[in-house]
Parts: sequence; structure tokens; C-alpha cells
Amino acid sequence: MKLPIKHIALLVVVSLIAIFAYQSYWLASMYHTLGEQAEATIQSAIKNADHVELFMRADSAGNEQKAIRNTSGQVHGDMSISFTTSFEMDEGKAKSKSTLAKEAGGESSDTLKIKKDFDNPDTNLTVGENISSLYRLATYVQKGLHMAIDEEIPINIMRFDSILHHDLHEANLDLMHYTLIVDLKKDSILASTLPANVDTSALDRHELIYDYQGEHAYHIYIEPIGTLILKQMSGILVTSFVILVILGFSFWYLIRTLLKQKTLDEMKSDFTNNITHELKTPIAVAYAANDALLNFNQATEKEKRDKYLRISQEQLQRLSGLVEQILSTSMERRKTFRLHTEGVLLRPLIDSLIEQHTLKARKPVTIECEITPNDLTVMADRTHFSNILSNLIDNAIKYSSGETVIYIRCNRLGEQVQIAVSDNGTGIPAEKQKHIFDKFYRVPTGNLHNVKGYGLGLYYVKTMIEKHGGTVQVQSEPGRGSTFILTL
Repeated sequence: MKLPIKHIALLVVVSLIAIFAYQSYWLASMYHTLGEQAEATIQSAIKNADHVELFMRADSAGNEQKAIRNTSGQVHGDMSISFTTSFEMDEGKAKSKSTLAKEAGGESSDTLKIKKDFDNPDTNLTVGENISSLYRLATYVQKGLHMAIDEEIPINIMRFDSILHHDLHEANLDLMHYTLIVDLKKDSILASTLPANVDTSALDRHELIYDYQGEHAYHIYIEPIGTLILKQMSGILVTSFVILVILGFSFWYLIRTLLKQKTLDEMKSDFTNNITHELKTPIAVAYAANDALLNFNQATEKEKRDKYLRISQEQLQRLSGLVEQILSTSMERRKTFRLHTEGVLLRPLIDSLIEQHTLKARKPVTIECEITPNDLTVMADRTHFSNILSNLIDNAIKYSSGETVIYIRCNRLGEQVQIAVSDNGTGIPAEKQKHIFDKFYRVPTGNLHNVKGYGLGLYYVKTMIEKHGGTVQVQSEPGRGSTFILTL
């Protein structure tokens, strides 16, 4: 069954893009929301600092007038303004309560008259129309107080800056800021906490016009809040990134598994086709030889009888070898599979394999063997180790064109034994070498099918040598042959 890999991959990619887009939109929305909240907090802190600083000066002015009255016993002038303010400290926050009275000739009034600017209709208020009118009334009262107090007691810019710093800190907005008091009409600076070497171009400016005529204002330069907001969002950003990485890895692993399953499915199909052909050939040849002996009176002539019997024997041996290899590759996965290791002398084992492969080869084959020392022994399962070497020699013969020359070198490296099987065959491209030990894998040869096989030989070699606690490596270049190195 063919898996719709393209559709699944497309669905996965679209899902990842959708998740990433939603996550990005959500994070961007949170960033903008936190930015707006921070800006509102900064504006509120500036207004609160102006309010507290103003009423602290008002309280100071009221105390001075009380001192004068207690000293002289009378009020000087036709009119004076007195302020009564009280402050409560709650965890460093200054809370103020104030009353304003207009006194003339010793009489006081509990009413406050606001001078209206008839040239500016916005100053005509109807108090109680809505809640915003109360806020505007409070704003006008505060501006009116500035008019009265600023003439008597100048603004204490250091106190304002300190109050602003405290409020920002309480709101977790630890930002560097500088305060300027400017005359908007004359475009001049009346007071400043800004050092001369500070470049304000990289800072955000906030303005608060504090007097009734709109001629004076606070200019507060604050470092950009972007970095602080990102710092506050760091936990969410890291979590989102980890989630995206996990999702990406999960989807990648899913696609990779599906691709492997598809490749394995194709390999199994190829294996079924190849093994069917490989099994049918010796069966058909042996059947034809036996049929000739039985039905065509070929058994009466000794020469022909021996020839057909030898053909049958060779094909049955070939069939037995195919079945044995298939059984070995399936048996190695069983939990009950055990190796029966023993000390195996390499010289007699390899000499026997050389003789077998030289006799059954259908082309000129030269196999040279060098073993150092001559009595070199390896601890291995004799049957499986023999099959490992037989597979390597068989591959060297199959993938060599013309006269085949094979070199087998065995030597000891410390406590390990290294066996190298080299040939003068076609070689293996570098990009294919990492796959040659995979089950059912065969190096593509285009439209050429002169080499029979089903991709189990090298898989068997790698699996068995690893069960022996060893390794197998390949060194190969196209057109220059291959060398397989066993170390165990």
C-alpha cells in the first residue's frame, strides 16, 4: 500500500505554519498590550508625581502662613490663599488630602471659583454631566493650584523625579528617566535633571502641561520600554519557543518515520520480487536436469548422468545457501538467538572459503591472503563468522568486471583482530556508502541487472559482526574497488 506521503507532509507543513502564525500573532498582541499598559502606567506615574509634588509644596505654604499668623496675629493684605494638606505614608506612597479656602478680612469661604476662559469653550464645564467632567474639573483645580503656588514656591524638580522613580519602581518599570521643566512659550528650559552628555534621540519623550495657560510643561525622557517588555515576556517566549521546537521535532520525526516505512515497504516489495526470482532459478534448473534423467533416457550414459546430477547438486547448494541466509537474517532478531563462540583459526577457515569461491566462480578469480601471524585466532561463532567472510568474498566477485583480484589481509591490532577484504570492482559512490548496510538496500545500477541479489548480504554482515562485539567499515571509490574492514 502506497502511503500518501506528499499529502501528509503538506498537512504537517501547513499545520506548523498555522501554529507558528497563531503563536506569533498571540505574542505580538501580548507585546502590544503590555506596551500600552506600560505607557498608561508611565503617564499615570507622571501625573501622580506632579500631584504629590504640588500638594507637598501646598502643605509647606500652608504651614508658613500659619507660622506668620501665629506670630503677628493678623492677616496681611486684602486677600490670601491658605492650604491645609495632610499626608499619609503607605509603604512609601504619599497620599494627600487638601482643602483650599479663599480668605478676605478674616472671613473664609468653603467655595472654589474657577476662572473661565471664554475664548476657549472647552473650559466651560457642567459638573456632573458625566464622570469625565469630574476628572476634567480635578485637572483644572490642579492647574489652578499650580498658578497660585508656583509663584510662591518653585517646583522641586528633584522631588518630582524621586516620586516618579518610586512610582515606576512600584509598577516594575525600572527605567532610566530624566526630567525637564520647560517654558513652552519661550522655548526654554527652566530646570533639568538631564546630564549634558546624554543623547535624548534614543529616548522616548513624555509631556505633561501642568499650568492653566498651557505655557509650562514637564518633559520626561524615558528609555524605550521594548527591552523591558521582552524581559518581562521572557518566560512566555522561552516556553513558546520550546513548544514550537517540540512540535517541529515531533512532526519531523513523524515524516521521517513515514518515509522510512514507505522505503521499507518498497524494499520489501523489491525483496519479494528478487527472492522469488532467485529461488525459482535453481529450482527450475534442478527440475529440468532431473526431468532429462527421468524422461529422456539420459541416465543410461554415465557422462551425461553425472553432468545432470552435478547441475542438480550445484543448484540445490545454491538454493540451500539462499534459504540459510534468509533464515540467518530472521533468526538474529529472535530473543533466544545465541552465538556459540570459540577460538577459530583464520588460516584454514579462509583457505577453505577461497577454494569454494574459486571453484564456483564463472570467471577468472585470483584471491590472495596474508595472515600475520600465521596462527592468528579470533573468538567467534564459526558458522556465522564463516558466512560473514563468505558474503564479503562473494560480493567482491559479483561486483568485479573481467578478471577479479581479491586481497584478504588479517593482522592483530592490540587485543583486536582486523580483517580487510579488498577488490578491484566497480566501487561504491560516497553518498551510497551509508546505506549499503541497510536491510534490503542495493546500490542502484540504472538499467543494468547483471548482478543478482536481494540486499541482505551486507545487512547480515553488519548485524552479525556487531553481535560479535565488532565493527565493519567500508572504504570505496567508484572505478577503484572497495575495501571492507572487520574489527573484532
